[in-house]
Amino acid sequence: MAKSSRGRNATGKSAGTSQDGSGLRQIEAILGGSAGLLEHRCRTIPKQNLHLPGPDFIERIHMGSDRPVRVLTSLQTLFNSGRLGGTGYVSILPVDQGIEHSAGASFAPNPAYFDSENIVKLAIEGGCNAVASTLGVLGSVARRYAHRIPLIVKLNHNEFLSYPNAYDQIAFASVEQAFEMGAVGVGATIYFGSEESKRQIQEVTQMFQHAHELGMFTVLWCYMRNPAFKTKDADYHVAADLTGQANHLGVTIQADIIKQKLPETNGGFDALKFGKTHKAVYSKLSSDHPIDLTRYQLANCYMGRSGLINSGGASSGASDLKEAVTTAVINKRAGGTGLISGRKAFQRPMRDGVALLNAIQDVYLTKEVTVA
Repeated sequence: MAKSSRGRNATGKSAGTSQDGSGLRQIEAILGGSAGLLEHRCRTIPKQNLHLPGPDFIERIHMGSDRPVRVLTSLQTLFNSGRLGGTGYVSILPVDQGIEHSAGASFAPNPAYFDSENIVKLAIEGGCNAVASTLGVLGSVARRYAHRIPLIVKLNHNEFLSYPNAYDQIAFASVEQAFEMGAVGVGATIYFGSEESKRQIQEVTQMFQHAHELGMFTVLWCYMRNPAFKTKDADYHVAADLTGQANHLGVTIQADIIKQKLPETNGGFDALKFGKTHKAVYSKLSSDHPIDLTRYQLANCYMGRSGLINSGGASSGASDLKEAVTTAVINKRAGGTGLISGRKAFQRPMRDGVALLNAIQDVYLTKEVTVA
């Protein structure tokens, strides 16, 4: 595994574990007007009801499951790696955008990342627990890096060259190929709510079963996809109730870790007039606060038995650092397991990308940032 630099930021100085509160002050400075997130008290689902991250997470949560011993070993390898090693939290670099958004759209801002090796180097230099990418990216450098950082092979993708563009997740790799290159985990996406979702659920269920049989853990990108989910009033692709149910379907097929977009709204079931819900979802189990909305997502992951990691989103330039740290604070205070951030890191020079990844990790290393 990559040598851990846990507790140190991009400049090599101690971060997040300081006794003088400097780590918290740095986070407050980055948050600026959003620093009130650090004071929020959750009055919906009590934190005592959650299975929270911690150094003993595998023994406390997964030891009693039906996961094979080798899956537990692979999960422990993930949790023991990078700057966050031994904390129960994870920071993952995901780079599959070369397929999902086209290589030009993804790498033109920083052409160095057309070279697959630089993707893995960024994850290592940035102190990540793992790097998640395509069969081609990881396979091209696996012999050099599989022993230095945990590899997560993304098995399916939305191919973005057919005309007119279509939105469907199709297999690009097999579980056996991931196993043979030395990966410790596999990932996949399901577009819940789409016409193709039933087929995708069946395909990914089989992939995840096979991955567990071979000793690899599973990560599911639980994304909503349907034109009807975006109205003139709101984008319900990121509604807490819909994404929460997507998470619940994801853990049903034994995803060990759920990747989900940060919720921005709620009430998708009522607004779109489909499916089933309950008024208590909105009156008791959530509020309009982002931490409470994210906690509802986590509740749908068996109250945290499967870890919730939120995605970092697209790069917007100067505000990337604040957005990334804000997302990390929301995820941690909701009871989540970490962040999986790609474009904000790799669409800038490596040194700056490392600094951004370290700033995310510092949120999880700062003890004063507590679960709400």
